[in-house]
Amino acid sequence: MQNFCVVPTCPGGKSDSQPLFRFPHDPERSKKWLEKVQRKDLMDKSPEQLYRYYRLCGKHFETNAFDNDTQGKVLKDDAVPTVFDVSAQPQSGQVKRTKDMSKDTESESKGRKKMKKPQPEAVAEDIQMEPEEDEQRKYLKSLFEVLLLLGEQSIPAVWPSDNKEEELKSSTFQVLLDYRVQCGDKVLKKRCDESKLCCSSEHLNQLIEVSEKHVRCKVVEEVKQNGFFSLVTDHLVKISGDWCLPVFLCYVDQSKCQQERFVGFLSFEGDGDTLAERMLSEMTDGWGLDLDQCRGQAHSCCGTHSSQIKAFASKLMEKHPKAVLTFRSTHALNVSLASGMALSGVQLVMSTFKKIESFFCQSPLLQLELEHAISMFYPDKEDKANELREICRTSWTTAHEAFEVALDIIEALLLCVDSVHDNEDMRWNDQIIHNALEISKALTDFELIMALVVLKNVMTLTQAFGKNLQGNAADAYLAASSLKAVLHSLKEVEDNIDVYHEFWYDEAVNLAAAMEVPVRVPRSFLRKHQADAGAVQPENYYKEHLSVPVVKYIISEMKELFSEEHLKTLRCLSLVPSVIELYKSTQPDEESIQMFSNDIPNAGTLSAELHCWWVKWSKKGKGETFPSSLHETLQLADVKFFPNMLAILRLLSVLPSLSLENGCDVAYKHFKMYMENTPDKYKSKSLAVLNINYDVESDLDSVVDIYMKTYPDRQEAS
Repeated sequence: MQNFCVVPTCPGGKSDSQPLFRFPHDPERSKKWLEKVQRKDLMDKSPEQLYRYYRLCGKHFETNAFDNDTQGKVLKDDAVPTVFDVSAQPQSGQVKRTKDMSKDTESESKGRKKMKKPQPEAVAEDIQMEPEEDEQRKYLKSLFEVLLLLGEQSIPAVWPSDNKEEELKSSTFQVLLDYRVQCGDKVLKKRCDESKLCCSSEHLNQLIEVSEKHVRCKVVEEVKQNGFFSLVTDHLVKISGDWCLPVFLCYVDQSKCQQERFVGFLSFEGDGDTLAERMLSEMTDGWGLDLDQCRGQAHSCCGTHSSQIKAFASKLMEKHPKAVLTFRSTHALNVSLASGMALSGVQLVMSTFKKIESFFCQSPLLQLELEHAISMFYPDKEDKANELREICRTSWTTAHEAFEVALDIIEALLLCVDSVHDNEDMRWNDQIIHNALEISKALTDFELIMALVVLKNVMTLTQAFGKNLQGNAADAYLAASSLKAVLHSLKEVEDNIDVYHEFWYDEAVNLAAAMEVPVRVPRSFLRKHQADAGAVQPENYYKEHLSVPVVKYIISEMKELFSEEHLKTLRCLSLVPSVIELYKSTQPDEESIQMFSNDIPNAGTLSAELHCWWVKWSKKGKGETFPSSLHETLQLADVKFFPNMLAILRLLSVLPSLSLENGCDVAYKHFKMYMENTPDKYKSKSLAVLNINYDVESDLDSVVDIYMKTYPDRQEAS
C-alpha cells in the first residue's frame, strides 16, 4: 500500500500531511477516479488492487465532496476528484488526456498550462540524474527486488557456513543475482565483472535492514491512517540466540474490517523498568508508533518471563492510561492463565502439552495408536470413547477444556507413548521413540498429575466465562455481567482451600495409584532445600506450593485482566443490534458508553444519537435478521448516519479480548507458520517481517530512497 498521493509530484502524504483516501471498491467509480488522475501506468490495475494499494489525498476533492460535520475526513459515496494542478502532471506525453474530456475543461487546462509551464531548461535540470547515481539506483533496485522475493517466499538469503566468503558465494541471494545477470541485467553484470560478488556480506545485512524498515513503515502508516489500535504480543521466541518479543497491531481499516498486522520483534534483553522503557522507546522512536492512539494491550507469556511482561504492560498503561490490559482472543482464557503461572508443576503441564501436540503431528499412525488406546480404556462407554477420540483429532491442548480432557485420556496417553517407546513391531524411528520416552517420563511424575487435577478443578470456574467472552457479541456482553459471580466462586474456594485441597489431593493420589506412579515431593525441591524426602509431607507440600498459589494467581489475574475499564468497554457491545433485540427491555448503558466521549466526533449529541440508535433496533420486523457481530454492524449502510456510534463500534473492534472475524488473524497464522517451519539456524527477525507481511506491496523506488538516505556515503556494493 502506498502512503502517499498517486497524483504525480503531489506532496500529499509526504511533505504535506493531507488525509489520504482509498480508491473506491466499485469498478465504475474506480474507473472515474483513474480517468481524473490520468496515471497511464495504473490502467491495467484491477479495482481491488487500486483499492488496496493506492491513495488520493483530500486536496483533489471539492468541499462539497465531503460529508457534513466530518471536517474533510469522510467522502460522500459519489465523490469524484476534480481538483488538479495540471502543471504538476508528468510531461513528455507520460499521461494522455482522456478522449471524452469536454472542450471547456480541455481549453481551461490548456490555459493553465500556458500560465504555469516551466522553461524547458528548468524541467531538464529538475528531472535529470547523474549517470552514476542512475546506475546506482538501478543496481540497488535489482538487489532489493531479489531480497524482497526471498523474504516473501521465506527462503534464507544465505546458508550458514564456517567460511563467510564461500557462504555468500553459494547463497540463494547470489544465485538469483547471477540468474538476473544471465537474463540481461547489464548493471548487475558490470558490478559482478568488477568484483567476484555482486554484493558483500556487510552490504547484504544493510539491504535486509532497510527492507525490514520499509515494510514496517508501510504497516505503521496503514495503522496510523486508520486511527486507534491495540498492541498484542505473543510468547517469547529465540532467534539467533536472542530472546525476542513478537508484536502485532490490531485496527479497523477504511472498509471497516478488523485487521491484525505483524510489526516486528522487540529485543527482550534486560529487566524491570529498564527493559520496559527500552521497548516502549523502540516502538515510538524506532517504529514511529503513536501509543496515545493505543486503546488495548494483550500479552501471552510463559511463567518464567511473566514478571518482565507485567512490568512492560504496567509501564505502557502508566504512560498511556487508555491502553486497557486484556487477554488475547486467539488463545483460550484457561490456557492463557495457566501459561503465565511461574509454578514448576503448572509449567511442567504446559511444556508437556506442547510436546504432546508436536508428537502426534509427526504421523497419522500415532493418532490412530492413541485412539486405539482410548478404546481400550473405555470398553463399556462407547459414546465417551467416541467423544474423546473426536476431541483428540483437534488441537485439544490449547482448548478451554484442555485440563479436563488431559485427565480423561492420561492413562490411554501413557499406554500409547509406552507402546511407541517399546517399538515391538519396529514401526517408529529413533526420534519418535525418544519423544515418546520424554512424554512418558512427564506423565509418570506425580507433580504433573497433581497440577493437572488442581488446574482442572479451579479452571472449571472460569471455563464458561472464557467461552462466552470468545463467542458472539451477545455471549461476550453476558460474560461482562457474570465476572462478579466468577470471582465470588473463586473467593469461596480460597476461603475454604483446606477442604478443597483435600479432595484434589485424594483425586490425584487415586489416579497416580491407577497409573502406578509413586506419590512424592519433587526432587528439585528436596535438592534445593537439602531436605529429607520423609521429612516433607506431600499433601502439605502441594497445598502450599500448588493449590494455594494457583487459586490466588487466578483471582489476581482475573481482576487485573478484567478491570472496570475493560468491563465497561465490553458492556458497550449492547450497541450491536442483535444484543439490543435480545435485551430490548433493558435501557442503553449510557454510563459505559460515555467513557468514549473524548474519542468520538460529537460528544454533545451522544445521548440523543444513542436513543435514536436504540429505537431503530428495538423493533424487529417479520423475517428480519439483525447483525450479531461488530463486523456485521460496521458494514451496515446506514451506520454512517450515526457518526458517534460508528466511532464507538470501531473502537470496540480493536479490543484484543474480542474474537476476530474469520480471516482477520492471517498475520498470526503466518507468524506461527514461519516459526514452526523455519529451522532455527535460518530464522531472521528482518526476513520474518518480510515473510509475514507478504501482502504489503513494496515500492522499490521508496526502498532505494531509504537506503541512500541511511547510507549516503556508500557509493558501491563491495
